[in-house]
Amino acid sequence: MKSFAVTVVALAAFVTPSLGAQFKISRKGNEPEVVPNKVIVELDSTSVLTTRGEPVDVHARFFEELDRRLPANAVKTKKKYESDVFNGAAIEITNVDDLKTITSMQGVKAVRPVLLVKGPHLNFQKPGKPAKAPGQYPPNIMTGVDKVQAKGNRGKGIKIGIIDSGVDYNHPALGGGFGPKFKIAGGYDFVGDDYRPDGTGAVPDADPMDSCNGHGTHVAGIIGANPDNQFNVTGVAYEATLRAYRIFGCAMYTDEAIIVDALVRAYKDGNDVITLSVGLSGGWSSSTSAVVASRIVSRGRVVTAAAGNSGDLGAWSAESPSAGKDVISVASVENIATGPLFEVATTLPDLPRFPYHWVGTLASIPVGDLALPIYATSNDSTVVDDACNELPDSTPDLSGYVTLVRRGTCGFMTKIQNVLAKNGSTIIVYNNGGTFASPDFAGYEQAVLVQDADGQALLDAYLAGKKFTVSFPQDHSTNVPNTRTGGLISETSSYGPTWEIGFKPSLAAPGGGIVSTWPISMGSFMLSSGTSMSTPHVAGIAALILKAKGRGAAKDIRALLQTTSTTVPATLIEGSEPQTLAQAGAGMANAYNALNYQTIVTPSELLLNDTAHWRSSHTIYIRNTGRKTKTYKLKHIAAGTALSLIEGTFQPAAGPLSLDSTAASVRLSTSRLTLGPGRSGSVFVIITAPKDAKTATLPIVSGHIEVATSGETLHVSYLGVASDLTKAQVIDTSPEVVGVPFPFLIDGTGNVQADPMTYSWVGEDYPVISWRNVLGSARLTIDLVAPNTKAPVGTNLNALANPAQKRALKKGWLGGIIGGWLHGRPGRGGGSYARVPIVGQLASFDMLRRQNLIDDPYIQYGISNVFLNGTAVAPGTYKVMLRSLKIGGDPLRQEHYETWLSPDITIPGAATTTTASTSASTTTGLSTTSTSTSAAAKKTN
Repeated sequence: MKSFAVTVVALAAFVTPSLGAQFKISRKGNEPEVVPNKVIVELDSTSVLTTRGEPVDVHARFFEELDRRLPANAVKTKKKYESDVFNGAAIEITNVDDLKTITSMQGVKAVRPVLLVKGPHLNFQKPGKPAKAPGQYPPNIMTGVDKVQAKGNRGKGIKIGIIDSGVDYNHPALGGGFGPKFKIAGGYDFVGDDYRPDGTGAVPDADPMDSCNGHGTHVAGIIGANPDNQFNVTGVAYEATLRAYRIFGCAMYTDEAIIVDALVRAYKDGNDVITLSVGLSGGWSSSTSAVVASRIVSRGRVVTAAAGNSGDLGAWSAESPSAGKDVISVASVENIATGPLFEVATTLPDLPRFPYHWVGTLASIPVGDLALPIYATSNDSTVVDDACNELPDSTPDLSGYVTLVRRGTCGFMTKIQNVLAKNGSTIIVYNNGGTFASPDFAGYEQAVLVQDADGQALLDAYLAGKKFTVSFPQDHSTNVPNTRTGGLISETSSYGPTWEIGFKPSLAAPGGGIVSTWPISMGSFMLSSGTSMSTPHVAGIAALILKAKGRGAAKDIRALLQTTSTTVPATLIEGSEPQTLAQAGAGMANAYNALNYQTIVTPSELLLNDTAHWRSSHTIYIRNTGRKTKTYKLKHIAAGTALSLIEGTFQPAAGPLSLDSTAASVRLSTSRLTLGPGRSGSVFVIITAPKDAKTATLPIVSGHIEVATSGETLHVSYLGVASDLTKAQVIDTSPEVVGVPFPFLIDGTGNVQADPMTYSWVGEDYPVISWRNVLGSARLTIDLVAPNTKAPVGTNLNALANPAQKRALKKGWLGGIIGGWLHGRPGRGGGSYARVPIVGQLASFDMLRRQNLIDDPYIQYGISNVFLNGTAVAPGTYKVMLRSLKIGGDPLRQEHYETWLSPDITIPGAATTTTASTSASTTTGLSTTSTSTSAAAKKTN
């Protein structure tokens, strides 16, 4: 079915650029906003024959019809897409009313907004240059890549396209050049340095140099860095051929039209694997980039995409394009090593070196060749408040010492200030059992934190009267085991599932605390964290699999990596249950398992849906691909059940989500299965939702069916929601956010409208509707209805809400980034929904995301005196009706909507009888002779 789309923000920006300028990019850097006046039109590639059976160029026909039906200069073509995965165009329009004409054209399949994307900004520390590398690269050990590489597989001959900020191809670890003879063999720059958030300034060329950010260079190193560099960063598939597609300018903005352009070009360039460390929030799997990425996968390529770094927003935060069907959505796991850390050197023969943390990374503290004896501010290694007070008068001038202080009681800066008061400058703080991690030294660069035992050894030598000095050389670094979070899911990693209850993220890989390449001009190496780092790791693993199994294996890679992955625990406590699969996916990818296990298990995912549509019965198929008979043992392993709403409310729970011990019940037709070489068997599985689940919290249940045999442990993952989502409240009706129950109207003076009001639509005198989605909604409409209208069948939000309070609120467009589609074809469809009488439609949105209390608290939309079909609203009295479709609801059934009716609003003028109809396109009581509107009306249309 053809769909038409443009967001509210885009519509405001179409008419008044000053209004659109009020919107600002979210702090997260990957929240969507729209590019004003720009849409992506998808053309139906199957509509290629005339009535006489002659082939037709769908693009030519579309552009000809544009010229015929729209005024001159009404549309500017920004980009034409031509491929077997996507046909269409990115166009710029001058009049929003033209969108209705465009969507009605023959061969137009969909019209979607162009979403603006803010890329990640990474801080960096110019590294030192250690003469000795810190040993093996820990991320590769975590995923078995080191063992695959040791057997000679480094991905040679496989082509990987990196869609990011470009690559510093002059970096020695990345081949030191650009072109067919180099590691970075090609690519394209879609933006240039000066691309701006408003979509202007793009200067494309064939040189994808990462000149001003570094993100893409970091990603490229994770995939392809040659080993034996100063930090021993070793790319997962460092013999693969890479291509760089630059989509971010120096301001680190891009838009979805550029992402689609890059996806199509990377596909047409013949890349076997395409990876994107970029995401658009929303929770739905239907954005343009997700659709295109999914189609590329269906053509036999591998696409990996970042799950996102919005773990603080809780569940249902899947991002596009990773939300696309069969796209490998990658979560982040914390590195098992901390570092590389530089070291304190001593002249003590039994304590030559030990690591330290400071406020910097990948470098030694800036003290040059300093070598001094130590002075301990306390001789007691159990003192709890060392240097928390002014040092005694007996303290010598500390300028000739490195001062040793024990951690505890007071803040680091208190200790540092007391040492500075005695002319000290270089300080070693030794731990007291606290976390050994980067300390809060408030930017002070000549203090370090060392581990308890190392500090104790220094103090013992000092008290024993041994003569020694300490220094801080830059010729060596080391990795230290991360015993606090190593191997756990990063807290920042986004939670799924999608609103369609799709299994996202797909799996996980190392992403927390990853050292990789960085532009030479910015220091050459960098430590960074996030799903931006885990995603290219999986892309590299995919290349290793394609190298070993051939390109025909692409269609099976996601399932293979999921079933052979290693389970990610919820904690580091022995025996911990698995982390919810809504954040960890199937587990951490393991390249060695994927290439060496001689068992194939399918399917890799069991999608349970919600309790209203629960799929309890499943079949698991097991095939022994080895040469010996194997006996498989099957068992159920439940993961923690994630509570996605705050208990006792319908408000979304922020991350990290609480995990409940309730679990699904699983029955297996057999717990043992013996298969000869090359033989297959099946196991019937019945999964039942937990009876004691806290259904009001929309608990997400997940876990594994483990399939184990000698030397092999595989699993099939399941996920579902132990609640009926069709009964879950979608629109907030509480006063918790602004003191007024949602939804409500604000009048021209900024007060909540509680009684009937008359509006002039002159200046600011028009109503604004405010609402807040606590869950996503596949469709939300705003209509005008007759004043005697009662809430139709469905959930009556007026009955749920407390009586509206009069409260002064500043009229604005807070939280106006909606991320949904505004429809121009009111009254579409049939069923009980269409039979609800309306006078006319003002707005309709598809695929709305959920609001959050961090940076997107609620939505405000100005009510126009013009309907979507372009006709003016006749003088008279009306109510505003908002309807929001529940999760999993049928858009044709009114009973699946939540409905709210406003107080009466009156448009002054000659007496008019207001009559309702079932379609805005056939409404009565409308002025059909005049389609002009005032400037104020256009401002909020």
